[in-house]
Amino acid sequence: MSHEKKSIGETGEKNRVEPGTLYLVATPIGNLSDLSDRAKKVLSEVDFVAAEDTRNTGKLLSCFGIKKELISYFEHNKRERGEIILDRVAAGEAAALVTDAGMPAISDPGEDIVRLAAERGIRVSIVPGPCAAVSALALSALSTGRFAFEGFLSTARHERNERLAEVKNERRTLIFYEAPHKLKNTLRDLSDLFGSDRKIALCRELTKINEEIVRTTLGDAVSLYESKEPRGEYVLIVEGAAEAGIEKDGRSSDAGALSSLSPAEHVAHYTDAGMTRMDAVKAAAKDRGMSKSAFYDLLQKERDEA
Repeated sequence: MSHEKKSIGETGEKNRVEPGTLYLVATPIGNLSDLSDRAKKVLSEVDFVAAEDTRNTGKLLSCFGIKKELISYFEHNKRERGEIILDRVAAGEAAALVTDAGMPAISDPGEDIVRLAAERGIRVSIVPGPCAAVSALALSALSTGRFAFEGFLSTARHERNERLAEVKNERRTLIFYEAPHKLKNTLRDLSDLFGSDRKIALCRELTKINEEIVRTTLGDAVSLYESKEPRGEYVLIVEGAAEAGIEKDGRSSDAGALSSLSPAEHVAHYTDAGMTRMDAVKAAAKDRGMSKSAFYDLLQKERDEA
């Protein structure tokens, strides 16, 4: 007897569109080819689609030959329209929720309707796909092991700086969304509060023709956009704060004491502080005044003798 396991997709158990279900459907953030086959199927088979901008969604659906009733659902009508949408779902219809930003409910009014559905006991399912925040994080070349999503900052400088002050010492990598007309002010405030040497990756127009990733420091980013006009929507990936007692270059302010640890313990000191293993090895080697390769030899010798 064969014990070969099949995935959910292969058995078809989750491929049916179920009545009485609200589907959160991720849609492309730039490249139409990123719309999955399952997303097309769900959008084709639900009774109606709730969209942040029905014009944009209408164009998207028409590209794939999908004709469907569209209902607008956005920040300023979410309370009233959310109840109407869920009344229809509770009566047995299937609905899809989409947003212009890729993944519904992430820094998006879809958060509200999911909460309301949970309160009413209405089933919500997801069709995963593009998400600008995670895509930018993966491209940033900064630590991805621990991160915090902060979404959009306030347009009011006092409120923006208040929020930034709250996360100034956050050691996880930080993710912000920013519009082009606000970028310069946000970068100045980040540089002033976090320090000009903090690393940042500015990711714009992801998956589009003009996709651009700029990996630099906050101070250099401020300088860059003094002579360059921001264009397109940005995701800002900002390096987390260093642990107290660890310098920005990764070297401990107490390198002498740390050097008395075993090589493995020395590396563990930094990985426990949130560094990647590669960065921890570099920092430990720097503390000991050694090259990375020489320190690797010490680690290997320690493992062989264990």
